[in-house]
Amino acid sequence: MTEQQEEFDFIVSGAGSAGCVVAARLSESGKYTVLLLEAGPEDKAFWIGVPLGFPKLFTDPAVNWMLETEPVPELNGRRIYQPRGKVLGGTSSINGMVYIRGHAQDYDLWRQRGCVGWSYEDVLPYFKMAEDQQRGADPYHGVGGPLTVSDQPVRCELTKAMVEAAQQAGIPYTPDFNGARQEGVGFYQTTTRKNRRLNTARAYLRPARRRRNLRIVTGAHATRVLLEERRATGIEYRTRAGLLTARARREVILAGGAFGSPHLLQLSGIGPAFHLREFGIAPKVDLPHVGANLMDHFQAAMTFRCTKAITVNDMVNSWHRRIAAGVEYVLFKRGPLATNGVHAGIFTRADPEHERPNIQINTTVWSIGGLNSRGPMPHPFPAFTMVPVLLNPCVSGTVRLRSPDPLAAPKISQNFLYERRDIETMIAAVRIVRSIVRQPALAPYVAGEIAPGVEARSDAEIEGYLRASGTANLHPVGSCRMGTDDAAVVDPRLRVRGIHGLRVADASIMPTLPAGNTNAPSIMIGEKASAMILEDARASSPLGLAAASCEQAAGT
Repeated sequence: MTEQQEEFDFIVSGAGSAGCVVAARLSESGKYTVLLLEAGPEDKAFWIGVPLGFPKLFTDPAVNWMLETEPVPELNGRRIYQPRGKVLGGTSSINGMVYIRGHAQDYDLWRQRGCVGWSYEDVLPYFKMAEDQQRGADPYHGVGGPLTVSDQPVRCELTKAMVEAAQQAGIPYTPDFNGARQEGVGFYQTTTRKNRRLNTARAYLRPARRRRNLRIVTGAHATRVLLEERRATGIEYRTRAGLLTARARREVILAGGAFGSPHLLQLSGIGPAFHLREFGIAPKVDLPHVGANLMDHFQAAMTFRCTKAITVNDMVNSWHRRIAAGVEYVLFKRGPLATNGVHAGIFTRADPEHERPNIQINTTVWSIGGLNSRGPMPHPFPAFTMVPVLLNPCVSGTVRLRSPDPLAAPKISQNFLYERRDIETMIAAVRIVRSIVRQPALAPYVAGEIAPGVEARSDAEIEGYLRASGTANLHPVGSCRMGTDDAAVVDPRLRVRGIHGLRVADASIMPTLPAGNTNAPSIMIGEKASAMILEDARASSPLGLAAASCEQAAGT
């Protein structure tokens, strides 16, 4: 049974990295009523707030969709695990909190492809608007925004040795990956405040909760967008109370991410008509590229045994050190748990002839020996990891229906290492990491290479390791691509083509992958989407239409 509920001006489906931003901004003036739907629970789990707690959330079904791909042919037929946040704050509640915006040229490329208003110059103000930069304001950073961006409280000796070794290998030091120059080695900043995770639920929703015009409903799984004559009029969603609906006077905004948004569109009859008919869904709007263009970075971890017991492994493998770290964090918000363990990184070029960085190398002061229901398990000895990441893979994948059941997971297909160029870039990246590890600053900390291991020396042997062990970097984007061509799903104002009153505002709209972590760009999309929605709402109001008429009359 479906129960009719009241109307709202705006309905936002998905309270993730972008959705929390959109709901908070649309309700800010008090002028519009906003309903925010989230399939998961409130973000109250203890480990969500702890910076080093995110591995505990990696396989927690209470806050994690725990998706996986179809078998990937070029990765020896392996299925790739895809953890995504199922909780207020979405993946910003379970990720590693690294704050990276991408390269300026990423956004200029969006503009060159017809996405007016999305150049770096256009999007920089929205990055700054969101930000409360611990280092203070400058031409690239803002202060006073909801999202605190902080330096990590600890720079351990192993991380400092990694940074020094990269410089000895010829990679320049950069003080700010989000400033004038991305390329180089440096220390990561994180989305934390006072050594606690700052997801978008805490940053944006917590201050907005007291607003009478904002309703937040958790445990609400959106099942379809309601359509009337090519206009989105509301959302149907399932709760413990049954199947409910809410109507939108103005717009419905999908913010379910690169997997959730195309899935909901297809369930609603918006997508490739031939595919929808396979599942008995009547096509309402034939948009062949809904769910296409799925992109992600590719990574392969390289693990090294450490000569000193100074890694996170040593803390986790010792019960008394675990207890001491827990007490120190609970009482004083400091110690190993106050950082994310991913202290530094590198942006560099696999080929000096490449115009800008196409490799990111994440450095962690732990290593993973396995995975169980409690999350990643460390090796039983001191070790660290350097993870080369392919920033610009050549091939995309798809998000499709697996079943007409709205509660069934989508069918996710990825095509990593399909192109020879991607393989060659990753082989070069592995060799770059090995050159860094051999440098005088880091060599004294290295007792040996665990993975790929000394036996993987030739290009063919390294390629074999990549295919056997490589995985997604968990930055899925692009499955509702923005553009002006026939293959685009949304236009540059994020309106779904062929439908009135329906937008998508999340990482799925990205035309190409940014060079780096995708949480900060997703938050920026939420900020910019909100501004455009409010601008269009003002323009369509009686006063806005009257002002436009006056301007037109004055022009004549």
